[in-house]
Amino acid sequence: MIKTTITTLIITIFLTTSSFSAGSSDSGSSKTKTQYDMAVSHIKAAKKFEEKNKLKKAKKRYEKAQKLLLQSNKKFPNKADTLNYLGFTTRKLGDFENGEKYYLEGLAINPNHRGINEYLGELYVSTNRINLANERLAVLKNCNCQEYQDLKDVIEGNKKSKY
Repeated sequence: MIKTTITTLIITIFLTTSSFSAGSSDSGSSKTKTQYDMAVSHIKAAKKFEEKNKLKKAKKRYEKAQKLLLQSNKKFPNKADTLNYLGFTTRKLGDFENGEKYYLEGLAINPNHRGINEYLGELYVSTNRINLANERLAVLKNCNCQEYQDLKDVIEGNKKSKY
């Protein structure tokens, strides 16, 4: 009786483990997108609308993204990437003050976050605080990254912020 119970238990565990393994090796096609992932998709679409000068459509996408990011941040707080995009969408919707707050929250978690440092620097240029933009540039100086050059060009007036 005990042998049968143990054998049944082992078989059950093996079958359960196998079914999880089979599901986890999926290529991701059946994976449910997170609120963060959906927000990033909206942001990418909004940027494309901006490039085509379809600003009303871009604004709607930023609003959808912001709503999803707020939900994601509530569910999974203290994620620098989420706070970066919250700052970005908030800034894109014209609320520089709250955009800055989100960026600063993100920097408190990850002071070297390239995206936050670049976007916050661009916000500072937009709000005429070049000294603070230069502080963000200094953080990016040794990253050997595109964010450094983009922010440097915006500060120097060689290019407008593309976002």
